[in-house]
Amino acid sequence: MKPFGNARGALFMVIAMMAFTCNDALVKSVTHAMNTGQILFVRGLMTSILVLVIASWMGALGSWRVILQPAVALRLVSEIFASLAYVSALGAMPLANTSAILQALPLAVTLGAALFLGETVGWRRWLAITAGFAGVLIVIRPGPDGFSLAAFYVIASVVGAAARDLATRKIHSDIPSIFISAVTAITITVVGGALIVPMGGWQPMPLDVLGRLAGASVLLLVGYQTIVNAMRFGEISFIAPFRYTSLLWAIAIGVLFFGEMPDFWMTVGLVIIVASGLYTFYRENRRSTEAVAQRSKPESP
Repeated sequence: MKPFGNARGALFMVIAMMAFTCNDALVKSVTHAMNTGQILFVRGLMTSILVLVIASWMGALGSWRVILQPAVALRLVSEIFASLAYVSALGAMPLANTSAILQALPLAVTLGAALFLGETVGWRRWLAITAGFAGVLIVIRPGPDGFSLAAFYVIASVVGAAARDLATRKIHSDIPSIFISAVTAITITVVGGALIVPMGGWQPMPLDVLGRLAGASVLLLVGYQTIVNAMRFGEISFIAPFRYTSLLWAIAIGVLFFGEMPDFWMTVGLVIIVASGLYTFYRENRRSTEAVAQRSKPESP
């Protein structure tokens, strides 16, 4: 069952990355028209309506007291933090750059698993994590004045997303994925609505802007559902490399729709991040295989 579960997890991860990246592109296209709070509120409201209808049809609506469970609460807080930071970054950085930095997420998840979940990480994986974060610095290229605000935003989104993914693994399997998506969408909508005035107030929305946010809300729903299923069905060490498929979408969309051509140093940093991540997954798979083989050895008489 494990290979089948990994295959399903990988497929869900590929779909999630496509949905999230296309959602990012639509959100980026409207950042000039409204503030982050309004974007999160409008997109979240549409997503919440969709997910509630689907969850009700599936009979998957449960008690909202589920948000009091530590793992669910941590996932919600982490998702809110990551969403606020990433939407803010999208308005100030090229799509390919934000996506490249976000590829450090698997490394951040490995780091978090070692620090907070007690997972054993060998010196080779520690070196890979260090190299990956060095690649992030190459992509960001802080100037004489240090990191830009946009760079801080996207790094903060990586931290939030890593906490979200780790928390997802701890959520009870009897809680439907669609219900987790519903709780997440509604919470982000409420937070976005509360931030509209502090971030500059409500701005009128032309029909084309509203249409883009509607499309983003559908893609966000697809991303929410598939990322939860990916983390539940597959082993992190197997499915995490499929996150890198988002780069293909981000670079293509950036070139075709935003006229953003990746430069030399961005490409170098991206290669380092991806290579570090792939090596980390390789070491994790090898470690797991050796552990299984060791346990399966017959005991000496």
